[in-house]
Amino acid sequence: MDRLNPKMVSLSLAAVSALLSLLCAMSIALAPDFSMRFFGSIFHAIDLTKIAAPMTLSGVATGLLAITVSAFVAGWLFATTYNLLTSKQR
Repeated sequence: MDRLNPKMVSLSLAAVSALLSLLCAMSIALAPDFSMRFFGSIFHAIDLTKIAAPMTLSGVATGLLAITVSAFVAGWLFATTYNLLTSKQR
């Protein structure tokens, strides 16, 4: 079984997560009511309008940084764990 490259998995997940975060911010900026209903349905009808804070550029930047770093760490942990578990299977 092939091993995963933790660096590439980490970078890939971080890039995809950053893109999705930016698309989410754009969605909320362009269509806030629709976005709140759509994302609320993902969270099983939680009314996000009751907990949503006004969107700011610094908030978007902070969120983007947080999700990118978290995804990078998660990707590295995933690839490393996968490689460890598959090496024990041999």
